[in-house]
Amino acid sequence: MLANAPGTAIAEASLTQRKHILIVEDELLIRDMVATALRDEGYEVSVAPTGQDAVRLLNLDRSATPAPPLDLVILDLMLPQVNGLDLCRLLRQHNNPVPILILSAKASETDRVIGLEVGADDYLTKPFSMRELVARCRALLRRQSMGQFQPPDVLQHGELSLYSQECRVLVKGQEVALSPKEFRLLELFMKHPRRVWSRDRLLEQIWGMDFIGDSKTVDVHIRWLREKIEIDPSKPEYIVTVRGFGYRFG
Repeated sequence: MLANAPGTAIAEASLTQRKHILIVEDELLIRDMVATALRDEGYEVSVAPTGQDAVRLLNLDRSATPAPPLDLVILDLMLPQVNGLDLCRLLRQHNNPVPILILSAKASETDRVIGLEVGADDYLTKPFSMRELVARCRALLRRQSMGQFQPPDVLQHGELSLYSQECRVLVKGQEVALSPKEFRLLELFMKHPRRVWSRDRLLEQIWGMDFIGDSKTVDVHIRWLREKIEIDPSKPEYIVTVRGFGYRFG
């Protein structure tokens, strides 16, 4: 029988060395089987039977003692307390790029698409092959080691999050619908916090140099934007009026 080449052995050893995987799964049998298989492969494994346990281990609870960093999360969707999709969203909202492999009995195309759209990197349906699960974990960890996982393009300020590539805005975790101009205004403000923008400069940036219209167009869009993102639009906290100059963010 041929032995593995030295370079292959070194690569496999470096891939598993000190890699820490979290399994978030409420079914005891599946949780133990997956944990045993991954430990046999040389990985360090932590487990979380509930969504709330996962919140602590994923360092999403600022009041808790920080947990060790993770290299991969295997995540069930149907969890008690906090479901898997919400956990996935929370991780990405916190700008955490850890690879996520969803492991779920939900097998429809819609479920898979939703899981990937909220930030998961791979999706495996139950029942599954343990060999395939381990192979997918290796692939995700390999991509992570090669630097192919990048933090999501997200701008965040307080309880306001803007996902540039997805054209999504969340306020306190709830998505709000913005028009294209409103979205671009907010994105410009969040990319340049504390900078004061005149109405004319905003018109150039958002509407373009060829725009023919009144500068009050800016005021109208700012008012609409405030109604959607501010707790009290009459006393804005995000988009503030600087009298005599224009507007600034924060």
